[in-house]
Amino acid sequence: MYAIIEDSGTQIKVQKGDVVDIDLRDAADGSTITFDRVLAVGDASGSSAAKIGVPYVAGATVTAKVLGEADGPKVLVGKYKRRKGFRKTIGHRQHYIRVEILSVG
Repeated sequence: MYAIIEDSGTQIKVQKGDVVDIDLRDAADGSTITFDRVLAVGDASGSSAAKIGVPYVAGATVTAKVLGEADGPKVLVGKYKRRKGFRKTIGHRQHYIRVEILSVG
């Protein structure tokens, strides 16, 4: 079984046992988070039609366990002005929370 959840404006396809990174929030390691904004729920084998919400599927929730904080990839941004000898490099690394999906339903 899979679900498409909405979290902080992003849509994430998850299944039981998946480990995904979500936006940073106050949550202790080992605690559980319940996502109630489920956009679609379907069977992974494709034997039955998926339930599509308008905009959310009524009564559907996804439960996840917090594994800890994680950092995303480093993104480098360069600034350059021609003929002026100006070059600048700025780096950014987004912080996430890594969660493991416990149940989809």
